[in-house]
Formats: sequence, C-alpha cells, structure tokens
Amino acid sequence: MRGYFRFASFAKSFLPARRVGLGILLTCLFGLGFTALAFALVGPARLAPEVVPYVVMVLDRSGGDDASYCSASVIAPDIVLTAAHCVSAPSDTQVFIRGSEGKLVFFDVASIAIHPGYKPNSGQQDSVSIDLALLRLAKPLSPEFKPVELTDSFQMKTGQPLRIVGFGIADEVERGTPGILRTGVLAMIGPKSQVYIKLTDPEGTGLGACTGDSGGPVFAVGRPALVAVTIRAKGNYGYSCGALTEAVLTGPQLPWIRKILQLWRATGSVAQ
Repeated sequence: MRGYFRFASFAKSFLPARRVGLGILLTCLFGLGFTALAFALVGPARLAPEVVPYVVMVLDRSGGDDASYCSASVIAPDIVLTAAHCVSAPSDTQVFIRGSEGKLVFFDVASIAIHPGYKPNSGQQDSVSIDLALLRLAKPLSPEFKPVELTDSFQMKTGQPLRIVGFGIADEVERGTPGILRTGVLAMIGPKSQVYIKLTDPEGTGLGACTGDSGGPVFAVGRPALVAVTIRAKGNYGYSCGALTEAVLTGPQLPWIRKILQLWRATGSVAQ
C-alpha cells in the first residue's frame, strides 16, 4: 500500500504518500531480491498460497515516473475492492497479478467507484472516512481467480481472531521484500465501532500490516469471508508498522457495494 497507510509513531496524522520509481518498484515486487519470505506484512507470518485466488495488486501511476501499490480483494471476475486512497483516475490505475513463470500481467481499469463517505487525509482531520473503492476492470481476471465471500452477519467481539492478508513489505528497512502474498492472525481490540476495527498481535511479536498491504482483505479465520479492508497502521520505537492495524468494516458497507455492482451489471459491465 502507499505511504499514506502509515502513521508516524504515536502520531495522529498520516505521513505523505511515499512513491518510488516505477521500474524500481516493479523490480522489487517481482524481482529476485526476496530474502525474507518467512516473514510478512511486518513481523512473523507465513506465505498464503491458499488465498492467492482471492487477492490481487493495484498500481497507481499518477505520480508519473513514480508509482505506488496496494492490495485488493476479488469481488467479481472483473471487480476488485481496495482502499480509496490507493487509486487515482482509471487511466492511472491498473490491477496486476503474477502470471505464468512469474511474469506480470496487467489489467486496465475501466471505471472506479469511490465510497461517498471517503474523506482524503482524514487522519489529519480526526474524522471518520470510509476508505473504500471498487474498480471495474476492462477485461475479467483469469479463471483461477475467485470472488471472496461477502457477509454482514459476522459477529465482532474483543479478542476475535482475524486473518490479515497482503502483498506488502516484510521489513521497513530491507528493500526487496514486497510482492509475495502473506498472511497472519491478529486480534480485535476495543472500543467497538460501526466503521472501523483495530487489530493487534496477541503474541506481541510485532506482526501487522505495512506499506503495500493497504486495501488488502481482513478475513474470518478458516474461510475467505471478507470482514474488513486494511487502511492504515501504527508502529513503535520510531517505526510506522507492526503495532496497530486499522481496517474499514465491509459488512455495514455492503448496501453500497451491492448498489455499485447492480449499476455495473445493468450496463453489462460485470462479467458473470
């Protein structure tokens, strides 16, 4: 995810988006420099081959020669859900996957729907922002990709274990760690909210989301049921990740998601 995801340590405001050269970014994402595959997000985690069909990456080229990336959930063969701060105009936004033999496969974005409750830079304003965006692709994903399960009946409680998934960096200092899908289990902490959930590592090992994980799914443990979308994180000891992960609940936003899907189906744009 983009640097916008990240909090300064113990600060209320967001850091500016961190962008890197497009060539450098793609080399890091799918190059040969993966030296810490046993670690993920940040902190200890594991590779997640079982959820590969449900998660893709989003590339934002609006910075010209610079670019940023996020994770996203597959909602339909040509629809993905990510964080609103991860996207720009459709012409500057692409979805991409690792294809056969590790090659990158890019999908153009035909249209984008931003949740009407999204407020850019809301972290600086201390206001509620529903940081969600739906992307309609110009062509469907390949057949091995599957839609996540959408649910509004998941019961949330303090201590509830949830599974975070993303393509983000595994180490804030070591380059060459992003681009491999990884997962870890975090626990929900209070207070309860109708919009957000806050997650932390119950083992205290520093596991949490980081740059590149924004827009990625938070699943129920044991099945690909979408509970929330990761949007930002906080860290300790001068770092920006690994202490607290925050996500937007998707259950309360299902009416909006379904409304957009119906609209796009009505125009014949959602693959069946």
